[in-house]
Amino acid sequence: MHNGIAVRRRKLGAELRRLRSLTGLTSGEAARLMGWHQSKVSRIETGRSGLRPSDAERLLDAYGVTDDALRTLLTALCGRGARGARTAARREWWHAYGELLPPAYRDFLSLEAEAAHARTLETMVVPGLLQTPDYARAATAAALTGLPQEKIDALVEVRIARQSVLRGSRPLEVSAVLDEAVLRRPVGGPEVMAAQVRHLLEMSRLPHIRLQIMPFSAGPHIGITGPFVILSFPLTPDLDVVVLDHLVSSLHLARKEELRAYGDAFATLRADALPYAESREVLARFAGLQRDDGSG
Repeated sequence: MHNGIAVRRRKLGAELRRLRSLTGLTSGEAARLMGWHQSKVSRIETGRSGLRPSDAERLLDAYGVTDDALRTLLTALCGRGARGARTAARREWWHAYGELLPPAYRDFLSLEAEAAHARTLETMVVPGLLQTPDYARAATAAALTGLPQEKIDALVEVRIARQSVLRGSRPLEVSAVLDEAVLRRPVGGPEVMAAQVRHLLEMSRLPHIRLQIMPFSAGPHIGITGPFVILSFPLTPDLDVVVLDHLVSSLHLARKEELRAYGDAFATLRADALPYAESREVLARFAGLQRDDGSG
């Protein structure tokens, strides 16, 4: 079982255990209500076994959970289908890309689609949610050398489709810290890069996107060990997860001490980075919309 599925099962199991405890039911009593053996409930709650969405629905009924948003989130964590039009619209679109997407990426997409807030540090490239198509194409071609053009185009489609989470009545909130190196690396050439930075500037003005630049003048910072994303979910912080990207896979961190460490690190990064208004001034300068005064 790869890391993303394991994390999702542990998160789901822990939340179901909490909800069962609130009802005062023992695991044995819950199992009898479901017509299961007690060991099945234990395996689910410890993340050793998966759970079908229909069975999750039955458990939530048994536990008296009526909050539709929580029910949607927990059935989504089952990894096979979910309730509600919002989930169907935001979560299942990538199935059309079949085997093109590795399991770790599909897991990330499923978590991102259900998240309420993403905190991200990027030290090398613009975050995928904020990329233009031309920038995404150039970055994908550079990272996946030798890939046929049609597959690159499909991956770019996926990258742009992901951005649907930024639209709608309840868009994903994004807090991003970008190292200045992201702006200075001319991915796709000067024109593509200028258009990308202009796009960042436009997006930074949206109320649910908070963008800060970490200038070179800040020197070494807590994020120099590499980029990361913290996905936070509605209703309960117990479902939060940290995602670290590697060359061929992703690592999901979910223990409380890991979440605390990365949450503290991001808070430090935000304090050390330029404020929002100054960050927009830097973006405007890099986009060629402002005269460069030489201050860098």
